Amino acid sequence: MIHERAKIAVTGANGFIGSNLVLRLIECGREVTPITRETNLATAENAIASAEIIIHLAGVNRPADDGEYCSNADQAAWLADVVGRSDLTPLIIFSSSAKAVEESAYAKSKRAAEDTLLALAATGKATVSIWRLPNVYGKWSRPDYNSVVATFCRNVALGLPLRIDDPSAPLSLLYVDDLLDQWLGLIAARPQDSGFAEPVGVDHTTVGELAQLVREFGDGRSTHEVHEVGHGLKRRLFASFMSAIPIDKAVYPLRPHIDSRGTFVEILKTNGCGQFSCFTAHPGMTRGGHYHHSKVEKFLVAHGTGRFRFRHVLGGDSFEVVADASQPTVVETPPGWAHDVMNIGEDELVVFSWASELFDPRRPDTHPMPLSQ
Repeated sequence: MIHERAKIAVTGANGFIGSNLVLRLIECGREVTPITRETNLATAENAIASAEIIIHLAGVNRPADDGEYCSNADQAAWLADVVGRSDLTPLIIFSSSAKAVEESAYAKSKRAAEDTLLALAATGKATVSIWRLPNVYGKWSRPDYNSVVATFCRNVALGLPLRIDDPSAPLSLLYVDDLLDQWLGLIAARPQDSGFAEPVGVDHTTVGELAQLVREFGDGRSTHEVHEVGHGLKRRLFASFMSAIPIDKAVYPLRPHIDSRGTFVEILKTNGCGQFSCFTAHPGMTRGGHYHHSKVEKFLVAHGTGRFRFRHVLGGDSFEVVADASQPTVVETPPGWAHDVMNIGEDELVVFSWASELFDPRRPDTHPMPLSQ
């Protein structure tokens, strides 16, 4: 186990994965030294030589000339030389690529870097964990560079077309936070053996399916529809999509429905869990006066004071309750009970509401029944 005060050095610290990693390490209270292209050689070598943990992310991905890929092997050789001359035996986590099994110049450069670091491990001067990563994506990934997810998210966010040559082309995707969770666990545990590590949590999809999901996220911002984004691949992709939204575009208007009683506005719609809305009522005004066969509603008074009344459609039993913002209270509407709410305060009544199904004008399941009769 590596103690919490162990010094950590991160090469490529201002890249996509590096930026996320350094932030996570700082959040964990770790002592981390970022190394970038702007770091002078002496400072970088001192950081490497004094580090008990080294995460080697620096590398060339998309050079103008294939000859520049040799930098990947050269950087690994430099790292191995500095570690070999140091007094420590660090853990080295190396970010390689799933493409290392291919025969491209990039793949060969990654394999050469792997071989160099494994040779260092064989001397006993380091423990080396090599991660052949698939497509890693998440916030701060660069479109048109290291992530098709970032490219699709940026284009949809800005209303640009998506270039899809083969919708059926397979994609293996790894969310950056899931990767970093694994690395933080590795750092805490300190493995005893060197070798290759298999990342877990890889999602397998296609280019076409990815495009469809990202387009759904974009469409939802205009229709106010939210899909199932609480877990799994959709959760991870939705976070990536939202990180591509320009901050000045992260605000958009809703269309209010205004009448003499107040204002009603739909906020969010889901494709399986109903919709979320907000309405207001002027002092003395009543909203509702109807019942539902199947639809269920939940109300929460956010401002003001409202009196909720209920009457059973068949039996005539009645019930009422007063709710105000000082004591957050959910008021539910069971099917078969007519209900309304009256603003009995002096201020505007503001109520958040949830309905168990989307409003369908062809089958609204909303039947008038005033409670004042």
